[in-house]
Order: sequence, then C-alpha cells, then structure tokens
Amino acid sequence: MIVIQNVGASSQRRVRRQWVKRIQWGLLLGLMVLIYGSHAPLINLTKVDGQVPFNPSSCVVMIEFFKLLMSLVTLVLTEGTSALSTLPPLVLVAPYGIPAILYALNNNLVVLMQAYMDPSSYQILSNLKIASTALLYSVCLGKRLRPAQWLALGLLMAAGVCHSYSSLDLGDVGLPDAKEGPKLHITAWGLFLVLVYCSVSGLAAVYTEKVLKSQKLPLSLQNLYLYVFGVAINGVSSFSSVASEKSFLEGYSGAVWVIIAGQAANGLLMSVVLKHGSGITRLFVISCSMLVNALLSWVIVGLQLTPFFLLPVSMIGLAAYLYYI
Repeated sequence: MIVIQNVGASSQRRVRRQWVKRIQWGLLLGLMVLIYGSHAPLINLTKVDGQVPFNPSSCVVMIEFFKLLMSLVTLVLTEGTSALSTLPPLVLVAPYGIPAILYALNNNLVVLMQAYMDPSSYQILSNLKIASTALLYSVCLGKRLRPAQWLALGLLMAAGVCHSYSSLDLGDVGLPDAKEGPKLHITAWGLFLVLVYCSVSGLAAVYTEKVLKSQKLPLSLQNLYLYVFGVAINGVSSFSSVASEKSFLEGYSGAVWVIIAGQAANGLLMSVVLKHGSGITRLFVISCSMLVNALLSWVIVGLQLTPFFLLPVSMIGLAAYLYYI
C-alpha cells in the first residue's frame, strides 16, 4: 500500500511557523526601538535644574550588572545549575573580554571628542559608524551585500545626517543683532577621533556577532561571559575616576532605575539579534529609534517637529525596503 503524505497540511504548518517567527522578530525589534528611543527623553526627565543628578559612569556599571544578573537567572532557569558547576577554559572565555574593552574605549572617546568639536558635529559625524559597520561586516564576516543593500545603508546613513541636521539650533544667522551662540566646529584631531570612534563601534558589533555565532554555547552562558567582563572593566573605570563629585548611587530615582532596567533588557535583546540575525539589523533598530526619540521628545519635552522630519522617516522606510525585500 502506498501512503501519500498530507503535503498541504505540512505546508500550512511551515507557513504558520514562518509567520509566528516573523511576529516574534517584529515584537522583539519593536521593543528594542522603543527602549532605544525612550532613553534620551527618560534621561531628560531625571534632570534637576537642568543637570543630571546621578553619576553616569555608575549608571553604566549598574546596567552591566543588571545584564549579568539577568543572564545568570536565565541560564539557571533554562540550563540548570550544572552549567555553572565547572569553570570554563580560559581560551573559551577570553574572546568575550574584547567587546567589553572596545565598548569601554568608545565610552571614553565620546568624552574626549567633546574637546575637539561641538556636540552637534559629533551627532552628525557619528552616523559614519553605519558605513564602518557595513564595511567590517562585509570584510570580516565575508557577507556579500547586493548593490541595493549598499544603497539602503547609504540611505540609512543619510537619514541619520538629515535627522541630526534638522535638530540643530543654528539661530537667526540672517539677523545682525542676534546674539552669537555656539558655532559648529571640528578640528583635524577631532575628525581623526570620530573616525576611530566609528571604526571601533563597527568592530565591536561585528566581533561580538562573530563570537556569539562561532561558539555552540547557550546564549545565556555567552551573555554571562560578556557581562562579567563588562562589569569588571566598567567598574574599574568608574571607581578609578576622580572627576565626579557624586557618590556611586547618589541621585538615583525611579526614572533612573527604569533607564537601567530598560538598557539592560535591550542589551540582552541585542545579543539575540547578533546571535540569530545580523549587525545590520542593529543599525536599522538604532536608526528607527531616532524617530521614536523625536516623537517622545515632542510629547514629553515639547520638541518642535518640522515637516523636514518626514524626510528621514521616508528615507529609513525606503532603506528597509531596499535591504530586506
């Protein structure tokens, strides 16, 4: 007797699984965009007399610690305590220290660059990390991008520049009696530091993706390795800093703890994207978050949006269509 399998039912199950996977990815990416976009407005809500009341470096340490704690809890719940019973070999763990070093380097570069350029120039030029990440993604991971995808990434970078430029307060330059405010400026050393910053940012993302995908370990265990180094390196940097007059937990409010929890969750979600997706998806998440940031700033702080805001929105939409369709 010949048995004919129900091909139609199997096909329907496969299509259903694909739709479930797409919905899950959509929810994950949407949550990340919301958390990224709400970061700056939430920080603005914590300000007292126009100043941030907490120590930013201690906030970074707490975010890394929360990531470590959440990774540990997830690992125990999914793999059991047996995953922690033996110490892993150093050769397995050491590669996870490199991303922590790269990200710590970039955090210090952001502070250093402010002495060689104005904040608006930094905001515009930092969009170059889209190009650096794409180039390193293609070269280091051997991922060939189609011409339409390169065009999409170019549009994504241009959208970031347009969005940054539209938020500049250039003043009434046509009025001779207007007060002369801060001007756009950047030195040659500042331009060099921007290029280093964008290169390190791209290298950190690409290297993290390579490590997460190359080792056949549970993602929660890999996150544990990552954030042990993150807590250690950022902790040393925070406690060795003598520039801040604030104590470690001084000025922490409910909004600050919300920021810490949100950024920690976003870091773990980004690991999922790098493990099962790509660093390019990360770029689209960050770009979309700029638009959410602007909308939330309009609602919370009363930021004035202009029709020019629609241009980067359209460019990001077109870039996503070109890259993924």
